[in-house]
Amino acid sequence: MTVRIRKYSWQLAPADVRKIRQSVFVEEQQVPPALEWDDTDEIADHFLVVLPDNTPVGVGRLFSTLEETAHIGRMAILPAHRGKGIGEILLRHMISEAAGQFSELQLSAQEHAIPFYQRSGFHVCSALYDDAGIPHVDMRCLAPQLASDAFETRDNPMLLGEDPHAWLFNSESDMTGLMDSVVGQARQRLWLYDRLLDHDIYDRLRFRELVSFLARRHRLSEVRLLIHDDKPLVKRRHQIVELMRRLPSRIELRLINQDYPVESQPFMLVDRDGMIFRHDFYKPEGFAKFSDSGRVKLLAESFQRMWDTGKGSLELRELPL
Repeated sequence: MTVRIRKYSWQLAPADVRKIRQSVFVEEQQVPPALEWDDTDEIADHFLVVLPDNTPVGVGRLFSTLEETAHIGRMAILPAHRGKGIGEILLRHMISEAAGQFSELQLSAQEHAIPFYQRSGFHVCSALYDDAGIPHVDMRCLAPQLASDAFETRDNPMLLGEDPHAWLFNSESDMTGLMDSVVGQARQRLWLYDRLLDHDIYDRLRFRELVSFLARRHRLSEVRLLIHDDKPLVKRRHQIVELMRRLPSRIELRLINQDYPVESQPFMLVDRDGMIFRHDFYKPEGFAKFSDSGRVKLLAESFQRMWDTGKGSLELRELPL
């Protein structure tokens, strides 16, 4: 499908932007006008999709309220032009537009549209809720640049349990983006094995928030941290350690017992399908998998053996809260 996408500020947006939203949201979906028209329009970029003959067929908006996070919303395609891939073209255009500037994208999706957004790298991150009488969920994409780069070759990019591809990384930014993407979808289990809890990798606000959400999700949540060296954690404050000490029944740290065989490469396991594997303790090089239950099972068995022979950290236990 050949279309063109134009970007406007609210002040310069043509009347077609308002007309399409009025038609789809207010008239078709019965959204109250007071909810549809908000102050966010003033700070957002507005996108208008037109056919080759300049017929307007769809709209969307993109805005930011936080330095690293942008929000996509008010996506609407006129009924006569749905089912032709126009919505996906628009969504991916906005993702690509934002990817170079923001490390996270968020949106509120109507329940029926969840698969549509998953195909472009978003995953559900909330329970179902009501918005203007319509069931919604919050969704996020934690590696928009990687998702954007993969649109032509991968379906459901970075979707836990669905994306079978290996995602190679050789930079810290790509590694942490993939790490956050897989941890952000964890439902029950996060097992981490590394030389230490490197501050640049693990002592990040977003990673802490993701781990905290998992740990508090339900009583069966399990976060296990298995490391070789706890000395840096004693010398310098670490957000994950502070979280662990507040949630000791959900987050546990053990030290490797060097009297037993240990793995020579670090890895992270999420639920039964997701993993981050690094080739070296000292380099951000390796791969991520979002749907590889066989490999995850083998690494989980190795992790369990090391965990069973590991020991708690006396020094961390004695630190004041």
